[in-house]
Amino acid sequence: MSFHDAVVYQVYPKSFRDTTGSGTGDLRGVVEKVPYIASLGVDYVWLNPFFPSPGRDNGYDVSDYCAVDPAMGTLADVDELIAALGEHGIGLMVDMVLNHVSTEHEWFRRALAGEQRYRDYFYLRPARADGSLPTNWVSKFGGPAWAPFGPVDDEGRPLGGEYYLHLFDHGQADLDWHNPEVRARAAEVVNFWRDRGVRAFRFDVINLIGKTEPLADAPEGTDDRAVYTDGPLVDDYLRELAAASFGADPEAVTVGEMSSTSIAACVEYTRPENHELSMVFNFHYLKVDYAQGRKWTLMEPDVPALKRILNDWALGLQAGGGWNALFWNNHDQPRALDRFGDPRHHRDASATMLATAIHLMRGTPYIYMGEEIGMSDPAYTSIEDYVDVEAHNAYAELLASGLGPQEAFATVRAKARDNARTPMQWDAGPAAGFTTGTPWLRPTNHEEVNVAAQEGEGTILDYYRRLVALRKAEPVIAHGTYEPWALEDPDVLAYTRTLEEPAGTTRLLVLTSFRGRRTTMKIPEELVAGDVLIGNYPEHRLSPTVTLEPYEALAVITRTPARL
Repeated sequence: MSFHDAVVYQVYPKSFRDTTGSGTGDLRGVVEKVPYIASLGVDYVWLNPFFPSPGRDNGYDVSDYCAVDPAMGTLADVDELIAALGEHGIGLMVDMVLNHVSTEHEWFRRALAGEQRYRDYFYLRPARADGSLPTNWVSKFGGPAWAPFGPVDDEGRPLGGEYYLHLFDHGQADLDWHNPEVRARAAEVVNFWRDRGVRAFRFDVINLIGKTEPLADAPEGTDDRAVYTDGPLVDDYLRELAAASFGADPEAVTVGEMSSTSIAACVEYTRPENHELSMVFNFHYLKVDYAQGRKWTLMEPDVPALKRILNDWALGLQAGGGWNALFWNNHDQPRALDRFGDPRHHRDASATMLATAIHLMRGTPYIYMGEEIGMSDPAYTSIEDYVDVEAHNAYAELLASGLGPQEAFATVRAKARDNARTPMQWDAGPAAGFTTGTPWLRPTNHEEVNVAAQEGEGTILDYYRRLVALRKAEPVIAHGTYEPWALEDPDVLAYTRTLEEPAGTTRLLVLTSFRGRRTTMKIPEELVAGDVLIGNYPEHRLSPTVTLEPYEALAVITRTPARL
């Protein structure tokens, strides 16, 4: 099986299952739930970072790449998880955070102690002649991307005159990949996990490793991330990393998280002949509810823009021989059900429509824990309900910009990353069956939305299982070509998949309505005689004009035998 045929299930271990009563999830909890994960039919489990970390960015500030956070478990637990998943034919995908390390990592501490070898691991720069920061870059979490390196004076300036670069939180120091030793150490980290049996890796913001020297300002008045994103050295560094580590495994599966990227760059990252990555995540289509491109704003999603972006990426990667990783949800995104559906009036239809749109498209689909049961954003009422540093920084900045507390909180509530990090809802009991203690984030609707309810009389979980099974049963889904259909329709994301084989041609038409009202559209006459492969409403009688119910999904398949 190739990664084209695969489906990946993402587990945020801090919120999946707590076996100790601490209120925080652990690796034993993932082991305990392996039978449930296997029941979905998935092929890989992507596990968010479980390494030692001070937790400034929920584990993405790594202080030791080759150990396990004691709150999560032990290396023996990882070994047991790999074995338990392997019994079901499932591989573990480990999250590699190699663009930056925690400022508590040994490398950074030794740099602070003055060891030149480790100083060369980081971007250390003096202030400019006028005393300003080395560049005008803005941290992705808000504020300047430079922090004083070492002790500071009464005015907060570094006594040693140097600053270090942190594109994220100030507790996450960017590694300087221009240093060959940094690149070698990164390969050592990957190989440590390969030696334990890991054959799949997710690389966090990996297209930031090739920053162009000298570091240059963004154009005045902008936060132009192009100055440090998709640099010309990223391809070289990825090829070198692959050759020194995972590239030795013919069956290795890799996915790169790409920050502020382009189609052209991602084609190069994933073209098989380039020997870099299997597939890439991009986030452009998940910004269609950003007013003027700004995350911390409120607006209805622009469905035509969503369709256009998804289509452009599908066609662009197809034309270049690249491959997409497809997803609606992850640990950094508010729940898609709230953004693009209607969990209040049409939870089941919204959830299954969104799943259909992604799972039948060209690319490898990812399921984020909880989406398969229709989990939605928590009904929080105060900024104190949120833990994430990004949410608190954004709230403070919104207040400083002149918004009132109510409006600022409404914005954070709609866009916070913690919306996706609330505990997995296993049952209707206290703390959603996640823990016997007090959960680190509070669930809010688990009495109605939980695994036990879905296993009983629910429809969403069963639908996800059917989609995963169809990917294995119908080659057109994993291997067919993609073409948009009715791209001008403002309400319906529609496309065709076509597979030419010696036995004949298989064609799949996928219709997914993003509206909470009925819509109609015409379908090709040759497909009217086709069969419904899957749909989230009672079976359709096909006709040249199809009426779609609110958030309906419908996939129609036709098979034309080859002429002898």
